[in-house]
Amino acid sequence: MSAAVILPTYCEAGNIENLIREIQELKLDLSIAVIDDSSPDGTSEIIKKLQDEYDNVHLFIRPKKLGLGTAITTGFRSLLRLEKQPDYIITMDADYSHDPKDIPRLIRAAKRGHDLVIGSRYQKEGKVIGSQLMRRLISRLANLLAAATVGMKIHDCTSGFRCYSRNYVENVLPELHSQTYEIQIETLKQARMHDFHVKEIPITFVNRKRGKSKLTVFEFKAFLAYVAKSTFTNLRSFLSRIVNANRD
Repeated sequence: MSAAVILPTYCEAGNIENLIREIQELKLDLSIAVIDDSSPDGTSEIIKKLQDEYDNVHLFIRPKKLGLGTAITTGFRSLLRLEKQPDYIITMDADYSHDPKDIPRLIRAAKRGHDLVIGSRYQKEGKVIGSQLMRRLISRLANLLAAATVGMKIHDCTSGFRCYSRNYVENVLPELHSQTYEIQIETLKQARMHDFHVKEIPITFVNRKRGKSKLTVFEFKAFLAYVAKSTFTNLRSFLSRIVNANRD
């Protein structure tokens, strides 16, 4: 069974080399796809040097910062075009918020028949380190809204540390249209619509060891807009069923 890791990057020159080396140390049969949004700090140049050392590292440079959602779908498409397509695809942050040592745990859970495995901060035994109380409260609220939106009992809907089966990606990719962080909600919604199996496993999330958060106001608004739109759609569908039932 082969796997691949998607690393969306923007200004991760201080993290990316060590992260890739730690992933390589796992000794797994995997590819690493770096989706870089033309980072001005030289992130892509570091990747190019690592490609001289590792033949499983792939670099895809985009013309500007285009958002997490499109970075992930770009990674999906690029990996599915490889001669050796991965059986499992992991997405994770490139800023050390996610521990690469948890990658084998995600893959093992996926191998047990789950199409989407989520590394969960909020499941029992999951942890968050280094995050301010207000940010944790906002995150918790966002996850409650997201869970209600997708109609699933998921503790950490917004986690970006995930493992997808190739079957999931091949079936769902044409229906993914998110630009930014709402990709995490859209992928769950598609899992429910396609009856894919979803599993959470606990992880420890570390709030950025180095660097600054790159979540923009636009991206946060896009996330809220997606949740609001999905909630309205669900409510309209629910009311429609009630009206039709009364007519019958």
